Amino acid sequence: MATLAIYIGAALAEIAGCFAFWVWLRLDRSPLWLVPGMVSLALFAWLLTRIDSDFAGRAYAAYGGIYITASLFWFWAAESQRPDRWDVTGAAVCLLGAAIIIWSPRPS
Repeated sequence: MATLAIYIGAALAEIAGCFAFWVWLRLDRSPLWLVPGMVSLALFAWLLTRIDSDFAGRAYAAYGGIYITASLFWFWAAESQRPDRWDVTGAAVCLLGAAIIIWSPRPS
């Protein structure tokens, strides 16, 4: 469960960091939005290094499914747009793929 918590924390940090850049560039807000955005993106990168994996690529690949799902929650919570059935179906497929990557037995 620690792995899942780290992935969720990383996803929230990445989304928040990217959203800060979105607010600055797309919503024409103050460049001061970049400060918390960069801190958040640094936290995201640090959190991914906490994943118990021998290979960065495998940790990043599994993270993709978590990120997609977290993005849809962000879409719903922060942007007041409810994901449709295709969004939910796609996220479920991605989570299944992430679970296979994270928890499949591997030879030692």
